[in-house]
Amino acid sequence: MKKLSAYWWCQIGGWSSYVLINTFFYFTIRTKPSPHFFSSVLLDAFVGVVITHLMRILIRKANLVNLDLRRQIISMFLTTLVFAITFSIVIMRADEVFNLESDMWKEYTFWNKVMRASFGYFLFLLIWNFIYFTYHYVEKTRKEKLDKVRLESLVKELELKTIKSHINPHFIFNALNSIRALVDENPERARTAITELSNILRSSMQSEKLETAPLERELNIVKDYLELEHIRFEDRLKVEYDIDEDTLDQHVPPMMLQTLVENAIKHGISRQISGGKIKIISDFKDNHHELIVQNTGTLESENNTEGFGIVSTQNRLKLLYGGKADFAIRNVNGNMVEAKVVMPVTIL
Repeated sequence: MKKLSAYWWCQIGGWSSYVLINTFFYFTIRTKPSPHFFSSVLLDAFVGVVITHLMRILIRKANLVNLDLRRQIISMFLTTLVFAITFSIVIMRADEVFNLESDMWKEYTFWNKVMRASFGYFLFLLIWNFIYFTYHYVEKTRKEKLDKVRLESLVKELELKTIKSHINPHFIFNALNSIRALVDENPERARTAITELSNILRSSMQSEKLETAPLERELNIVKDYLELEHIRFEDRLKVEYDIDEDTLDQHVPPMMLQTLVENAIKHGISRQISGGKIKIISDFKDNHHELIVQNTGTLESENNTEGFGIVSTQNRLKLLYGGKADFAIRNVNGNMVEAKVVMPVTIL
């Protein structure tokens, strides 16, 4: 058996209340008995259900609830007026046919009675329409907000995927260049390097499915990457780690740390004749997780934030954390560049 819709429950409840309220006032404030009271009020309720349902059909067919607010208001009043007059005509004709007309109406002409009765029905139908239009206006607004949230979420997801699609080729080309330099000089090490690269690529491909990943996983990728870079820089590249073990379970954007390290080598170590040092720091500070990559070198301008590694990091942090994360790159200690990411602590 098909269940009644919310609309029909409201119709039944509303018109039943109409009958009950009229009955209550009839027994409490009547001045004299009306022999046709119950027949009249039940007829009103029946015709009311039919009239309001026809009015609803018109509203839906004409798509009035999707007009702009000003036109909705105008349409609501005009529709109410037309159906109030229709309501009155039907009731007055029915009263005549079934001989339900009260004495107070007999002295008026038919159209006079219609105009007088229309005023009362107009107010009643206006309330009905106000509820109906308001409900659909609220539902439309709620749906639009929900669609907006879904759209923003989709855009966010697409932007993240776009950023990742840039990260992977950038990383691959640098790693392959390191291996290429080793192929003729040390084939055995080259084979090992290829294995290391395959491990990194496997982790990189898995990261496409992740929004965040444990820091320990990201550190392993970076360590493999730095092993590959040792092929190119040999003793010119020194690496230090200062990792609070409690931060290893903290979640960070996948491949972000690798991007910052790659950026440090490309714009820092590779430009130093004697090479330099990369230091990776992870710690808790002021209820936040700080992830820092330092490298030997000098930042020409602290306002220069147009490099891909910097821009991708800023965009990913904004998309994932909104205003709850921060990224800064600056000169420290005279001959070091520091890229620092501050993120909310992950509650595990």
